[in-house]
Amino acid sequence: MHVFYTPDIATCPELPEEEAGHCLRVLRLGVGDEVILTDGKGAFYRAVISATSGKRCQVRVTETLPQPPFWRGRLHLAMAPTKNMDRTEWFAEKATELGLDELTFLLCRFSERKVLKTERVDKIVVSAMKQSLKARKPIVNDLTDFRTFVSRDFGGQKFIAHCYESEKPLLKDVMKPGGEVLLLIGPEGDFSPEEVELAEASGFQAVSLGRSRLRTETAALSGVMTFQLLSN
Repeated sequence: MHVFYTPDIATCPELPEEEAGHCLRVLRLGVGDEVILTDGKGAFYRAVISATSGKRCQVRVTETLPQPPFWRGRLHLAMAPTKNMDRTEWFAEKATELGLDELTFLLCRFSERKVLKTERVDKIVVSAMKQSLKARKPIVNDLTDFRTFVSRDFGGQKFIAHCYESEKPLLKDVMKPGGEVLLLIGPEGDFSPEEVELAEASGFQAVSLGRSRLRTETAALSGVMTFQLLSN
């Protein structure tokens, strides 16, 4: 059965316009048909279409189905978006399927993409959430200056993955399962030495993701996978 994203279902028994259009015009569902909804906040809902009018689709919820968390802890991944936006969108999709809680885009010294509209990324995340049958939607944040971001308070473990030659432990060996984790992934040209120093001065631990040189989106996905293997 198709899943529809209805973030305001608790207060508004109606599908958002885009979801309503897919429901009525593409799937040809109508009054009396059963649907599954999710608020993206941790619950699915069984519902029945109660009324339709033009592009509007009202529903009546018949059952609330809270979904237990798939993993322990919380992962916030912050990455510099790639020059080729397709690669960033690919990452957002796959990371959502695997599981993360928050995604922030970083504007770094060596960033090749300095402008980013998150609306399309957010839609991809919603689609991946529904496809993977998750009831929790990752938060997607706008492009944020690196210095501003690393200066923010964060109560969990903080890591920065970079390629400079130094003694760095593997992420998998120092990440503690079940807690809050913030992981920084740099642009194609890596973080600048000054950014690494600033992050370390702000409490971030430098880590390695392995001996291979990875593309930005691959490194980010490796970080998500490491978190999931330790936290499931």
